[in-house]
Amino acid sequence: MKIVIPLKRTIDPFVKPRIKADHSGMDLANVKMAMNPFDEIAVEEAIRLKEQGIASQLIAVSIGDDKTQETLRQALALGVDEAIHVSHHTDLEPLNIAKILKAICDQQQPDLIIMGKQTIDNDNNQTGQMLAALLDWPQATFASACVIDGQSITVTREIDGGLERLKLSLPAVVTTDLRLNEPRYASLPNIMKAKKKPLESIPLESLNIELKPHLEILKVEPPPERNRGKILESVDELISALKNEAKVIE
Repeated sequence: MKIVIPLKRTIDPFVKPRIKADHSGMDLANVKMAMNPFDEIAVEEAIRLKEQGIASQLIAVSIGDDKTQETLRQALALGVDEAIHVSHHTDLEPLNIAKILKAICDQQQPDLIIMGKQTIDNDNNQTGQMLAALLDWPQATFASACVIDGQSITVTREIDGGLERLKLSLPAVVTTDLRLNEPRYASLPNIMKAKKKPLESIPLESLNIELKPHLEILKVEPPPERNRGKILESVDELISALKNEAKVIE
């Protein structure tokens, strides 16, 4: 079984993002970057499938500038076999990313695509679904458990009010949720070995894909600051505040 794992280099989840002065987007200058946390979970799940003897080849794919190769090297150090870097230097919207990933999948012919359900920078939660539609493959999103049996995969996903189990025929697209697994850390020997693993960098233009913008960002603003709370001394004060200040009860 061959598995493709799309990745994205995003702002480190422990860094507070800054907005550009012109409100055109996030300021990434001198900001620590890392692999998108949901993609780390996808990498971990793919590695576990290989350790179980189910998967035989793991390929990580990422789109971006030359620094994106650092993220791919991290995936290689964790246990991925090879990586593909699609060189591109501007931001792309989900549909165009899905088109690029489809072109890579058409070349690689994977049996399974495992990817994060969303990135923590844009939070679109669209690319996986769009990729499945372009490939005309079955999909399961928000996966919290995966079991492969022959030519099918059973995915447990969290929904409002409980759990849902879907059985998909392979090839398929699965997007990962937080509770699927706990990602591992790369060991020093594996970090050194990753330097010798194949990492192919190809220009976006070589894929012969027609990309066009569908979205326009008008303005990016930070969320409003929350008002400070206050400590109340009694239940009567709480009821009075809910009634007269918050006006949520009569």
